[in-house]
Amino acid sequence: MKPPPPPCLSRVCNLSIALAVACAVGRTAIVASLPSDDPAELTVWPNQTSRANSDRWLVENHDRIRVMRPRLLVLNFSNRAKMEQVEQMTADLIGALAESSRYHGYRDSNAPAFLQYQVFKVVDLRDGSTNANSALIPLKPGVTNDFNVRYSGFFEDALAARYAVPDPKNPSRFLRLDELVDRGCVHEVFFFCEGDPPVKGYEVVELKPQYDENFQRVGDRYVQAGNGGDPDQKWTGRSVRLGFVNASRGVGCYLESLSHGLEGTATSGAIPYFSRYFKEFAGYDLDKRFGLPFPTFYQLPYGMTAVEYPDSQTAVIKFQNRTWTLTNYVAAGGNAHWPPNGRLHYDLENTNTVMSTIEDWRIGSGPNGKDVARPWTNEAFARYRNLAPDCDGPWLVYWRQNMPGLGNRQRDDEGKRMKNWWPFLFY
Repeated sequence: MKPPPPPCLSRVCNLSIALAVACAVGRTAIVASLPSDDPAELTVWPNQTSRANSDRWLVENHDRIRVMRPRLLVLNFSNRAKMEQVEQMTADLIGALAESSRYHGYRDSNAPAFLQYQVFKVVDLRDGSTNANSALIPLKPGVTNDFNVRYSGFFEDALAARYAVPDPKNPSRFLRLDELVDRGCVHEVFFFCEGDPPVKGYEVVELKPQYDENFQRVGDRYVQAGNGGDPDQKWTGRSVRLGFVNASRGVGCYLESLSHGLEGTATSGAIPYFSRYFKEFAGYDLDKRFGLPFPTFYQLPYGMTAVEYPDSQTAVIKFQNRTWTLTNYVAAGGNAHWPPNGRLHYDLENTNTVMSTIEDWRIGSGPNGKDVARPWTNEAFARYRNLAPDCDGPWLVYWRQNMPGLGNRQRDDEGKRMKNWWPFLFY
């Protein structure tokens, strides 16, 4: 097995990094997890054998992993957001992501959190101007009415100097983001901005290697696997997610962004296994299941009621001046915008009951191994309204808990236990 790249940090150089950042931005760097701290234990990732995204080790050891502790690089470009606010929201997001990775955690109080994000560093990139966002954020020149964040800029030397992580082989230069990812220092990036013009970024972008049905990488092929993407973004040979966190919103809204990223990974086909089962779970097969003229409720118009439920087993769908009445209707897992009883996009308030298999999807607890459809209302996710209160946050914590996680009971088409979906985040 190819040895991992050398760690970017050591106990010796950590102090100099903290001092460098303190001098640059007037505050001490927050470093909660370093490659030098990674355990030898191979049920934990990162570890001393594998610490970087897209390592072949992840594929070969997928089923033995019991916890993932990915490292976050947190960047603040919002001139309005105090660093304390950014740090608190990062901590709250880490908590919500941990909770959402507890398989059936709404039922099992002992379910462990599989995703336990760590903070590698928080970098203050405010410029002190009266603008909503710092001029340090890389933008495409002259673009104001379209997505204009220049994602390749995150990988360039100009921001590397702000990340302030010295190259162990040449302390006079700083490691770029692609080098930090390659060394396993960083696994994901949160960058905080205001949503005001002229800064407009995608919710989540990610370039991901292309895998085949046997989880083998297809040469050096890669795909856009986020919620949109910049064609000029640098491909480094390893996956990495960069998420635009709206500093004026809350945990639920960014959890929605990340959930759209999951959907983007599924529709990208980066990992055929994941795509096949996610689409079934999330109702991306409505055309095949019910003969509708669209595969998913995302096709329905925004801002108006498009689905009604006269009773718990009937759905009436209006689309382009036509009406479809589905009797014996049973919803599966829903998607980021549509809970099982959703009447329109973002509908978290419907108290009407529908039948859904979300909690027994591919478990087959019924007679002859059939998934059990149970009465379902928005009360199912009520407990998460304080944890992730805005946007679709409460629903999404519960939604993600129903995806195949650690110790899941779902079965694939071959009758084998479904793979835990969360390691796919770092393939």
